[in-house]
Amino acid sequence: MATIDSIKQILGSGEHPFLKELYGNDLTVLKGKAEAYIQLSKKFQLLYKQGEMDLFSSPGRTEVGGNHTDHQHGRVLAGAVNMDNIAVAAKNNTQSIRIASEGYPEFMVDLSDLTIDESKFYTSEALVKGICARLKELGFKIGGFDACILGGVPEGSGLSSSASFEVLIGAIISHLFNDGKLDAVENAKVGQWAENNFFGKPCGLMDQTACSVGGFITIDFEDPSAPIVKALNFDFMKTGFSLVITDTGGNHANLNDEYASLPVEMRSVANELNKEVLREVTLDQMIDAIPEIRAKVGDRALLRALHFQGDNQRVVDQVNDLENNNFEAFLSKVIESGYSSYMYNQNVFCNNEPKEQGVALGLALSEQVLKGKGAWRVHGGGFAGTIQAFVPNDMLEEYIKTLEHVYGKGKCHKLFIRSKGAVKVEL
Repeated sequence: MATIDSIKQILGSGEHPFLKELYGNDLTVLKGKAEAYIQLSKKFQLLYKQGEMDLFSSPGRTEVGGNHTDHQHGRVLAGAVNMDNIAVAAKNNTQSIRIASEGYPEFMVDLSDLTIDESKFYTSEALVKGICARLKELGFKIGGFDACILGGVPEGSGLSSSASFEVLIGAIISHLFNDGKLDAVENAKVGQWAENNFFGKPCGLMDQTACSVGGFITIDFEDPSAPIVKALNFDFMKTGFSLVITDTGGNHANLNDEYASLPVEMRSVANELNKEVLREVTLDQMIDAIPEIRAKVGDRALLRALHFQGDNQRVVDQVNDLENNNFEAFLSKVIESGYSSYMYNQNVFCNNEPKEQGVALGLALSEQVLKGKGAWRVHGGGFAGTIQAFVPNDMLEEYIKTLEHVYGKGKCHKLFIRSKGAVKVEL
């Protein structure tokens, strides 16, 4: 554990090796993050009157390969990014957890009652309660602690702020009460369980796993009850590229039907072939059946099924490219995935709002700047929101200027794939 004085002394210059692993080598960024930890530590001491504390960080995540493949038991490729949530925490020797997140009212979780409360659905309190309930169920120790959290993974950024928060809480409990023995993948599963059961939202495992494990990971959901997670040995920092996520705007509020149509239509193709999901169907079987099932499922469903088949295999090829250090080939497949999402999966804009095509416009502008030099694709669920681009570092200024000219200053987020997931900051 550390005191504010020791945190100032160790992190003050911003050049601590552990900070560089989390945030890169830009000294301005490093000093800013060091100051954020110091200020959050001061707030923690002022609010909870605790002199000793630990620091924690949990990254956001980006989906890199496998767009809308997980719900068909497919494969995904994802990465942890340097935009993170940070926390200062310490045991309080009670049966209560107290958490103050910047910009939100403090909340408390009573560990004597770990039952599901539907009136608390969709709250941070419910997530923390669910994580504690599941950890206790699995035989881990839980206990009261105080924490101050500074959220650096914006909601709606497509970087999964909720999953980052969940595995951050898991990491805190692991280190404060279990000597850091909670495995990263188990931490992800606990977060998913809490979100499904206590938060009231069904979700897959990709987001939590990417945030918890760190680096590039690939997940195979062929058996969704026991997904196969593999971390890739690839150093993104050496590529000379940056990952840029751009918020193109758009309102997600009325998109539930659009999102829901994707798994429904994909499954309709599988069902016509007497299977539950598309992972159980081969491309040849599907193409052979098109004349018989086309009138039943519709052309869009077939196109979306073709997208699944292509992107599911593309993840395997992308993993192979990264493992063989062939970043150029990897980038070409990022572009292929983006075109497939646009043409076949059709989740780049809504048919009933033809004048609003912010994602499509962002992709067009990205191609204008990056063609032959980088890669670009829709990011996450699609229809509105964010796009993803891999940009050569010497083109960053031009790319960001072009996109922010249209979408506004601060809408582009320069990121990199960081090697560490949800961790205690080792001082």
